Amino acid sequence: MTEPAASRSGSEAERRRFRRAAGRFPTGVTVVTALAGGVPHGTTVNAFATASVDPLLILVALGNGSRLLGHALHSRRFAVTVLAAHQEADARWFADPGRPAGAAGFAGRPYRPAAYAGSPVLTEGVAAFDCALAGAFPAGDHTVLVGRAEEFEVLSAAPPLLFTDSRFHPGPRPASDTLPRITTP
Repeated sequence: MTEPAASRSGSEAERRRFRRAAGRFPTGVTVVTALAGGVPHGTTVNAFATASVDPLLILVALGNGSRLLGHALHSRRFAVTVLAAHQEADARWFADPGRPAGAAGFAGRPYRPAAYAGSPVLTEGVAAFDCALAGAFPAGDHTVLVGRAEEFEVLSAAPPLLFTDSRFHPGPRPASDTLPRITTP
């Protein structure tokens, strides 16, 4: 195994160039949630990926200044909702640091508690992952959370919300309104 490269902090201009280059890669848009003392908290995240199918793992990167990071680390549970194309307003809302904290931040948005974590799942999304915290790793100005998917589900066949070049875009529409069933022998 190789040693990690020394950290490289560029100038402000170089960081902007890096963000512009990275922005060319389209990502999905998610809302990551956690409970703190029974109170729901959430934030928009586009740094999300599946990491493994054996065991079932996902990862998200939260900014070190994120209010949600401490809640997820303390509770050791969190949920991820993959947003649908029609949820751009939700993505913007949960990305706004000025939104109300706690339950007031979810007012008017349909959600239900995830079966394992109890964290909110936005029911109008396209998929959800209900996770136990399997690990947390510092990554510069972010912390990568690895979640063991205790529960997961497809919520709808709607197209997903995508983000590229600093703009939201609707994802491709599925070939049919119903998702195909995958069977194993």
